[in-house]
Amino acid sequence: MNTLFLTTSNDDIVRAAEILQGGGLVAFPTETVYGLGANALDEVAVGSIFTAKGRPSDNPLIVHISNIKQLESLVLEVPPLARVLIDKFWPAPLTIVMKKSNLVPNIVSAGLDTVAIRMPNHKIALELIEKSGIPIAAPSANTSGKPSPTKAVHVAEDMTGRIHAIIDGGNCDVGVESTVIDVTGEIPLLLRPGGVTYEQLVEVLGVVKQNFEYKDGETPRSPGVKYKHYAPKAQVVILRGDFAKYINDNAHKYKSVGVLSHTNALFPNNCVVKKLGDNSNEYAANLFAHLREFDSENIDIIFAEDIGNKGINLAVSNRLYKAAGYKIIEV
Repeated sequence: MNTLFLTTSNDDIVRAAEILQGGGLVAFPTETVYGLGANALDEVAVGSIFTAKGRPSDNPLIVHISNIKQLESLVLEVPPLARVLIDKFWPAPLTIVMKKSNLVPNIVSAGLDTVAIRMPNHKIALELIEKSGIPIAAPSANTSGKPSPTKAVHVAEDMTGRIHAIIDGGNCDVGVESTVIDVTGEIPLLLRPGGVTYEQLVEVLGVVKQNFEYKDGETPRSPGVKYKHYAPKAQVVILRGDFAKYINDNAHKYKSVGVLSHTNALFPNNCVVKKLGDNSNEYAANLFAHLREFDSENIDIIFAEDIGNKGINLAVSNRLYKAAGYKIIEV
């Protein structure tokens, strides 16, 4: 398959919209990460997403919309709690899980009676959805299990020859996938932390239960729950405690060590150090790009500093723990 590389010009957005209307796959930028889009109402087109990514079919997809009218046709009802969230946040890195209508193919929801929907806060994404005239089902535009793409070059590394087009919209601002919240029950469930923080949700809704750990035998109600995600080639290990001391004491055991830190500490010469940033928003924006960079640097092991779980750090830590397969060392 020949993959087209498109710009954000009006002509190229129209071309991408036509590809989607014809059942093709288009990678496009959002404020979170790049998405791999297909017509959410076309079962065959959605199936090609799973093929291109190598994604398990019991992993539900998020449907992206550009206006509320689209939402009303995709769900049985918009619950009061969803209305509150929509009025407060949308467009935003916030996905809301509601009961789906018969219009949504079962392949989109992994056979569940719910559908995950969001309105992205990104000009190009909204233009693409609007010009295509259809809701777009879109997971992250990477090979399943690898770090999510925050730049078009990341998409090209994984998807060239597998999809019809990539729209280069520059770097993604947020850098981690959207928050996913389920409002189908009495108490809202946070299924995946993201750009809209747990604290922000609690401020608006009052009570929110964190429920983003997978229980064996379940069909996950959100992407990014069941399977190992976001992982570079090298083993990632989370360190809690005296981060610099542990690495200085143990780096000699390896030929090359990746260090993911937010400090300015000094590390041995065999360490490739990547600073997450100077604040939590920078940590989120830089995380996936740094993990991908380690892949090209022949790193034997990656040590990542535990950054806690306040604000968007909850989302960053969630991604790091999954990248590490929950391998954590208490120093």
